[in-house]
Amino acid sequence: MKQRSLLSSKRTLAEMVDPSSGEAAAADYVELGERPSSPKSEKYQKVSVIPLVFLIFYEVSGGPFGVEDSVKAAGPLLALLGFLLVPFVWSVPEALITAELGTMFPENGGYVVWVSSALGPYWGFQQGWMKWLSGVIDNALYPVLFLDYLKSAIPALENGLPRTVAVLVLTVVLTYMSYRGLTIVGWVAIFLGVFSLLPFIFMGFIAIPRLNPATWFIMDLDKIDWTLYLNTLFWNLNYWDSISTLTGEVENPSKTLPKGLFYALLLVVFGYFFPLLVGTGAVPLNRELWTDGYFSNIAKMLGGVWLLTWVQAAAALSNMGMFLAEMSSDSFQLEGMASRGMLPELFAKRSRYGTPLVGILFSASGVILLSWLSFQEIIAAENFLYCFGMIMEFIAFVKLRIDRPAESRPYKIPVGTAGAILMCIPPTLLILVVLAIASFKVMVVSMVAVMIGLALEPCLRYSERKRWLKFTMYPDLYDLCSPYQ
Repeated sequence: MKQRSLLSSKRTLAEMVDPSSGEAAAADYVELGERPSSPKSEKYQKVSVIPLVFLIFYEVSGGPFGVEDSVKAAGPLLALLGFLLVPFVWSVPEALITAELGTMFPENGGYVVWVSSALGPYWGFQQGWMKWLSGVIDNALYPVLFLDYLKSAIPALENGLPRTVAVLVLTVVLTYMSYRGLTIVGWVAIFLGVFSLLPFIFMGFIAIPRLNPATWFIMDLDKIDWTLYLNTLFWNLNYWDSISTLTGEVENPSKTLPKGLFYALLLVVFGYFFPLLVGTGAVPLNRELWTDGYFSNIAKMLGGVWLLTWVQAAAALSNMGMFLAEMSSDSFQLEGMASRGMLPELFAKRSRYGTPLVGILFSASGVILLSWLSFQEIIAAENFLYCFGMIMEFIAFVKLRIDRPAESRPYKIPVGTAGAILMCIPPTLLILVVLAIASFKVMVVSMVAVMIGLALEPCLRYSERKRWLKFTMYPDLYDLCSPYQ
């Protein structure tokens, strides 16, 4: 039964790549004409499918760096099964929903537009606030992690003023790269992605004579840290919807977005599962050693110093790729919200490179302010806010299926309304588990952030009525029946 279920899920995702591959993908809706992507972006160079795949790869993953704790928490068998099976519970539904709603609303703003269309602009703003804050919190990790991989070679970067200065300089340099254009970011992501995954392919070939398959089946149910295990899986397999905030910058999004999500899903699962398979099978198992950075030690044991250096460099550069992808997503989300009058008009202004300058500066400032938090605090707070946003996305997805069944959907998941509801149940249950295991401190901080968003939207509307700030609704965008004018 499990095998048949997995094959069925694969077939559904494969149909996502080409809407013409089955009648189901074209059924149940009336074609009203494909809506154009964001009109303001037409004069800028678009992102093609290969850069898009690697942008999604870095939005979600960036490689196996950070998955080591799954082995420490639950042992080899559950770690391998987790990164092989949980994508069907979480990643596949999220990618499918992103493909359908992203092609239904091919504009920057992504999930903000989806929720606004289904639940109204007030809740669309709340979605944007929580997901933007979650993204900025996530991005605060990457300059810190980059320096963590370099501190063994440069001890001065471990703490104090040199580390603070290095975080600031690194953030400024990466922010400038984001400013120079999304196309550049996409091609940089390709280079970084290939560079980050190649050492693990070499490691796999070197490890073949040493593999002990029996290690893969080790599991001790009495020594499982479920909180660490589930948080590690969830953090490494989420954020598939982040690419939706860039849909207006994608070339022919009705075909390119579903293809990009499908190929990125394969790349992400391979990028996690293969290194775990090699690492757990080729070296003696000591679960306590499986913490962040342990792949570097495995590389040294299998290939020597040269492979260790390559893995460390790949890990450091991977954090650069994740920063660039997240910064692009966060800043274009703000641009999309400003285009619909949810934020002041200045957030919709573009630089000569086609990038939202104010959105980039605003997001970079948030990264700098949050970079003092610890790794564990960042992960927990980010996951908590992200969960709230995902619940609203699932509600919006189902509600749009019910309220607008005839709406144009260049890609449509080949299930009916009942199937759409059933598809959202497993990831929603996972969300409830993640929320339940959060610490009291994280709950309090996250709820304060949510309440700020609830009050911020009325304040912006008040400033609009008083003409303190200028808001503009771009007329060429799809009408969501929004009161913002």
